Amino acid sequence: MIVILKQNAPKQKVDDLLEQLKSQGVGIHFSEGTHTTLFGLVGDVSKIDQEALEALDVVETVKRVSEPYKLVNRKFHPADTAVKAGDGVIGDGMFGVIAGPCSVETPEQIISVAKRMKTAGAKFLRGGAFKPRTSPYAFRGLKAEGIELLLEAKKETGLPIVTELTSLRYLDLFNEVDVIQVGARNMQNFEMLSELGHCDKPILLKRGLSSTMEELLMSAEYIVSGGNPNVILCERGIRTFETATRNTLDISAIPLLKQKSHLPVIVDPSHASGIASLVPILAKTAVVAGADGLMVEVHPNPPAALCDGAQSITPDIFDNVMENVRTLCKLEGKTL
Repeated sequence: MIVILKQNAPKQKVDDLLEQLKSQGVGIHFSEGTHTTLFGLVGDVSKIDQEALEALDVVETVKRVSEPYKLVNRKFHPADTAVKAGDGVIGDGMFGVIAGPCSVETPEQIISVAKRMKTAGAKFLRGGAFKPRTSPYAFRGLKAEGIELLLEAKKETGLPIVTELTSLRYLDLFNEVDVIQVGARNMQNFEMLSELGHCDKPILLKRGLSSTMEELLMSAEYIVSGGNPNVILCERGIRTFETATRNTLDISAIPLLKQKSHLPVIVDPSHASGIASLVPILAKTAVVAGADGLMVEVHPNPPAALCDGAQSITPDIFDNVMENVRTLCKLEGKTL
């Protein structure tokens, strides 16, 4: 339920209403915008008398929210949310680019890529330390050593780092990580999501391989309801009948998620296609579709990459991608 207050409502009456609602055992999310101030009520609102609320002189209107996700719902929070880590910001007009190799391999690899990414304009460095792989025989990351190498790259460049948490038993290793990524396979790992709701770090939540947008938003609700409002949604392609690409990039998800939720939405064109030559055009498409950022896999020598070399672009190509993104962001009124 949403209680929209009248403009210039007396503070004392608003406070009195707030206490009255709290006494009825509901959780309250307060949102104050330029033109609208509202209370978002969560929990058992069946006993709330809607007509009585609407009769109050400080209340403009009362609406019931039919969607199962409440806190991430744009109806509860009309203004866009911006998520900040270090000097990087994603959302509310700020376009953030996350770039780096699929997997951290060597100090030389990750530091050289980080320097090139920063020069090109990326605001975040990504790199996999723990890698969930379909095959148990594939390279599955350097684990704790990989995180140490990411931190070395951060010291060299100042870029905040983004890396994936594959299991809660590794959470203590992420104390100095700036943004924790929840991968597609863990999007509905509700125990993990609940724990990250108590975390003070931004969470990058990837859409599951076969998940609906509502399921993605419900997963985000787990995190936000735990007290962590800093969630970034990531469209990374979904599994369809098409086999020409690794996944199918759901472009329509970008504007729809932006309509449904106040959380920032970024796109991963690397996983969406699995084909390096398609990454530049999909990146441009994402900007035009309204995305708040990109996550791009970049490797200094893709054929020699230990993981996902086929979808990784070179630093030189990334430079060109950033030039195009910068131009499009100006047209779209976003700040890169």
